[in-house]
Amino acid sequence: MDLQAATTALRDKVGNDCGLGTTLKFDCGADGVVVIDGGAVPNTVGNDDRETACTVALTLPTLGDLISGELEPTTGFMMGRFKVSGDMSVALKLQRVL
Repeated sequence: MDLQAATTALRDKVGNDCGLGTTLKFDCGADGVVVIDGGAVPNTVGNDDRETACTVALTLPTLGDLISGELEPTTGFMMGRFKVSGDMSVALKLQRVL
């Protein structure tokens, strides 16, 4: 899955109101970022790198696994497949989105 496909898939999952209520960034390093603005109505998903309440640092393949449901967010965190910085409560809301 490339970054554009991940962005499109997340946009479909987020819809108009995912219940996140704040901003979250998936930082895939050199591959780019996907930012969810769950505070905007309707919610937006894009690739502009900006400050967010929570950042999830992971690889693009791991993001693909999260989006497809092959990897549960809690399991991925416990296995060290991604790291969370910022507001951990936002990361806990990921299960609603994914």
